[in-house]
Amino acid sequence: MFSVDFLFHMYFLVRYCRLLEEGEFHGKISHFLMFIAFGIACMTAVAPFVEVHFLGSSLVFMMIYVWGRRNEDIRMSFLGLFPFTAPYLPWVMLGFSVLLGNPAMIDIIGICVGHLYFFLRFVYPVIADVRSWRWKRPLDPPRLLTWLCGDIIHEHLD
Repeated sequence: MFSVDFLFHMYFLVRYCRLLEEGEFHGKISHFLMFIAFGIACMTAVAPFVEVHFLGSSLVFMMIYVWGRRNEDIRMSFLGLFPFTAPYLPWVMLGFSVLLGNPAMIDIIGICVGHLYFFLRFVYPVIADVRSWRWKRPLDPPRLLTWLCGDIIHEHLD
């Protein structure tokens, strides 16, 4: 259970969860709760079909994927040897995880759920607005959750 891979995943969970809270979700607690709930719901729905019992790694990959896509210009390096930009971080971590002998399916689930969230939260609303569709923001939190979290209701300014 406790391995080098597990420690790396927990480090990345804390780091990128904090970066998302301070960046993309700053002042938007209800949006962050919707992000986590969406990830949990999607991963739980997929898990029985791929026989995965622990989804912590998938959650980490979902957070890293969304953070990387929202911070495309940040330059990074893997162990100081391999430079890349932030959107490639989940793929670099996937390669590292596979090199450590872990199955790729768990991490790929997180990348796919992260991609689905990114599309529904940031790409779909632009398309829906251009095409004048009624349902423009499927992942906006309900007003009750926004009120309970004490968020200021942003009228689609983000």
